[in-house]
Order: sequence, then structure tokens, then C-alpha cells
Amino acid sequence: FGGNWTEIKLGILESYLDAYTTAMRKQRFQLMYIDAFAGEGRIGRRDDVDGVRFLSGSSERALRIENRPFDRLAFVEMDPERCKKLELLRDGHPERDVRIENKDANDFLRNLQENWRRWRGVLFLDPFATQVEWSTIEAIAGFEALDTWILFPVSAIARTLPKSRRPEDVSKEWEERLNLVYGDESWKDLYRERKQGNLFEALEYERDPGVDGLVEIYKDNLRNLFGERFSNRSTAFRNSKNSPLFEFLFCAGNPSGVKIATGIARHLLDHESTIRKRLESGNSSQVLPSSFLPPDFGRAPPHCLKKNAISRPLH
Repeated sequence: FGGNWTEIKLGILESYLDAYTTAMRKQRFQLMYIDAFAGEGRIGRRDDVDGVRFLSGSSERALRIENRPFDRLAFVEMDPERCKKLELLRDGHPERDVRIENKDANDFLRNLQENWRRWRGVLFLDPFATQVEWSTIEAIAGFEALDTWILFPVSAIARTLPKSRRPEDVSKEWEERLNLVYGDESWKDLYRERKQGNLFEALEYERDPGVDGLVEIYKDNLRNLFGERFSNRSTAFRNSKNSPLFEFLFCAGNPSGVKIATGIARHLLDHESTIRKRLESGNSSQVLPSSFLPPDFGRAPPHCLKKNAISRPLH
């Protein structure tokens, strides 16, 4: 269990799923939810009074969306033992189309083939560290169908980088990993030249302290890829010592729903403290006022509603 920020993260996600499915309930799209790092479906949290208590994970929360249930849910998990726990969760909902995918999340998403004229959905990228590759993000952007929440691992990345050395001093293994995460060598822009007192001394490089640069470079890459579908608003999750761990980011799927999708995400991120208070009081009800959701959010253009549109299964 990651700490209080884990509950806030899940509260934001669940509130978005509730708002999203509410807005889409009168549309003729089929809706899917993809949890790319699904875990076990539940999270154990140690309680000083009662020992260990379990917190509903993202996949379990997606299943309990009832106003307009998702037509299909795909829970992707590499660990076979965790997949067994997910299968138990699926077996508790025999009426639902729940698919457990014991696969690498990057491979699954890059090879995902659907008729995106008929399908819309939400994707949750919640990696443990630096598993999400930029080629996967590019594939998702190309679908133009999945609203995507990304948990960006700033702390895991920061630990790999030297603070006062040349970027070439980063190990070859981590250089390759960072290139996969960022899609190029843009992360090297973190380093700047440091002038010496003697003009004849060799140039030195140093990295600005903190993680803001790490986040901003990744945001710039997302902005260049998604354009207006990328939400500039994000939030940092910190540990008990106030050190940043992750940045929670959002990108809208279909261009026609950008304004409303990013508006809902921004509203939730701006009201993070409200979500925290509701969670602490045991109230997990929707934090969005119904007036916030215009009736045309996610409305399908006429060409998307052809009766003969064929849907292909998840692979």
C-alpha cells in the first residue's frame, strides 16, 4: 500500500469513471475499461487498530460503476499469482464481460485492435516504476478513443540520475530505459553547463535539483503528441516526508470530447482536497455536481452509429 495518496488517486479515478459513464449512458458507443497494471484487484493496508484492512483497487472500483456499466473490462497483469486473484474477482461477476490478460501491458496495448468507431473507454496506466514505454503512449494517442490517466514515476526516474555529472555518466542500462520512457533523449535537457572560474577548465554539467524538470519534459512530449487532448493540469503525489513520488496526468481520447473530458479531469484534480475529506469520512460518492456534465459530452457523430459497424475482440 502506497499511503494516503493511493486512496486519493483511486478516488480521483473512480470519480472520473462515474462521471464518464454517466455522460456516456445515452450514447450508442460500447464502453471499455482497461487496467494496464491491475495488480490483485484489492490493496492491503495495515491498520494500527484492526491489523490489515483491504482497500478496493482500481479494477474492483471499475466493476462497481453501476449507472452505466462498462460493456467490457480488461485487467492486464504480468504476475500469474495476481492474475489468479483477478480471476476470483471476475468470477464474482459472472454477468460481466471481464477479461484477465496475463501479458506485458506495453505489448497488450500496442497490439490492441478494436473498431474505434464503435468503442470508447478509459485506460488506467498505474505502473510500479518505469514500465510504460513511449511507443505505447504513441499507440494510445493514435486510437483517439481512450481517455487515459497516467501515473508518472518521477521518484523512480530521479533516483537513476546523477546530480552534478555529465548526462553521459548515467549507466547505459538506465539511458536505454529513459529513452524508452521519454521516447527520445529529451530527458538529457535536464542537464546544463556549469561555468568554471578558469576559462581553460573543461565544462561541467549539473542537473537542477528537484523533479520539476523531469515532469515538464514528459509533459512537453505528451503535449506534442496529444495536442489539445493533453491536460496541462496534473497533481503530484508525495510521501509522508513531502517528497514527490508520482505525477498524475490526464489525456483525452477522442478530439470531439476534449473540452468536457479535460474539464472533468481538471475539476477532480483541483478538488483533490475535497476527495481526500470524503474518503476520510468514508463517503466515496461522486464529487462532481450533475450540472458540470453537459448532455453532449461524448455524443457520437452520425457516421459512428452505423448499424453494420463490426467490433473486433481484444487481443
